[in-house]
Amino acid sequence: MGSSAADRNPRTVIDVLLSEYPFPDFLGPVRQRAAEFERAHPEYQVVIRGCYYEDLPAQVSTEALAGKPPTIASYYSGASQQAIDTVTADGRPVFTPVAGQIGDRTEILGEPVVLDDLLDACRDFYSIGGEIAAVPLTLSTMLLYTNTAMLHAAGIGTVPSTWDELSAACAAVARLDGGPAHAITWPIDGKLFQQAIAQQGGLFLDNENGHAARATTVDLTSEEVMAYVGWWQGLVQRGEYVYTGQFEDWLGNGAAFAEQRVAFRVDSSFAINFMSGDPAEPHVTVSMLPYNGRTAPAGNWIGGDAMWLADGLDPVTRDGALAFMQYLNSPRNAAEWHKASGSTPVTKGAAAVLEEEGWFAANPVHRVAVEQLERTDRSPGSSVPVFPGSHGIQVAIMAAMEDVVVRGAEPLARFTRATAEAQKALDHYNATCLGEGPRDPGWLVVGT
Repeated sequence: MGSSAADRNPRTVIDVLLSEYPFPDFLGPVRQRAAEFERAHPEYQVVIRGCYYEDLPAQVSTEALAGKPPTIASYYSGASQQAIDTVTADGRPVFTPVAGQIGDRTEILGEPVVLDDLLDACRDFYSIGGEIAAVPLTLSTMLLYTNTAMLHAAGIGTVPSTWDELSAACAAVARLDGGPAHAITWPIDGKLFQQAIAQQGGLFLDNENGHAARATTVDLTSEEVMAYVGWWQGLVQRGEYVYTGQFEDWLGNGAAFAEQRVAFRVDSSFAINFMSGDPAEPHVTVSMLPYNGRTAPAGNWIGGDAMWLADGLDPVTRDGALAFMQYLNSPRNAAEWHKASGSTPVTKGAAAVLEEEGWFAANPVHRVAVEQLERTDRSPGSSVPVFPGSHGIQVAIMAAMEDVVVRGAEPLARFTRATAEAQKALDHYNATCLGEGPRDPGWLVVGT
């Protein structure tokens, strides 16, 4: 019996493991792009698998130790160091920096290379050890959500842009007859600390926040941290900030805002997709997150995830994987991904497409995240950290802030203790990942 052409020339498989988030059919559009890529490149088969983003590092590690790592895996931004530290059974790194595999090529299999078109904030965050390590797929940052009906009732005509302006607006809302008991809410969450410190250009870690080399020391008592904690503490002491009583309680904070128990909330840019369009509800606007007006805004937290490329691939598989990464981020495809997922466009080309076709004019709230991310001075502190032991460090931050908010702890003393706790977590993680023998399973826990 003769063999078919397909048997003689089997397609090269690109195994893609992508982060899933709690949104309906989140990866549906990516699967459509994969099918299109296969039609354009019939020599390849792109297999898209999903894994909840917190579980993905452990899944990749398990597959790598079994000798079958994915060709591409998308790690949550806060788990970037875990991607770097994931190894095969013989101790070799699973992933290789994307930029080194692309080299000076401007196209791969006819797909234009997008690295030079990434938003500067994306390029800077994913530049680790001197080169771009991964290609972002989804992107988010922190924004301010405002109930403008309450704001105007309080006599405030414009949305606040600095901490002092936001404090004044909160005080005005608190004075409203029949107004809400509190003015503002956001969760106690390590991501918000990263945002606030990046806005001020501050550093959490040595080695340029872990971008120049692996971080070995952490400081949670910097001038920038203390400025943020002190400002937050003032809102608490005046009764203007409300804490739901639970770390990372984004749903609780969203409910407080939706139920008009506060006039302001801080939330991810992804939350824009969940804003109600019901005209019977008070008008809600989205704006750039207020910053410390005593210093020019320097940078922002980078959320979302990025695609990492497996090392040691044969040239055909490697180039197919790289071409697929570029295809997903072509200007048109990235623009459509933004519309479908709420992800902020990761390239300037995608933002230009959305501008040119009138999407941003019709949906101006979606432009805000791009404008805020473009507000970067590209200093080391403008890019949030590549955290070793991110979970332990973030827990130390959150526990300290809860003590300040709930128990009135003195900020400098409490964050001095938090620094020691965070340093212990960082040291333990580094020892685990750089040492010999079995790793502590805690290294796979995804921090916020």
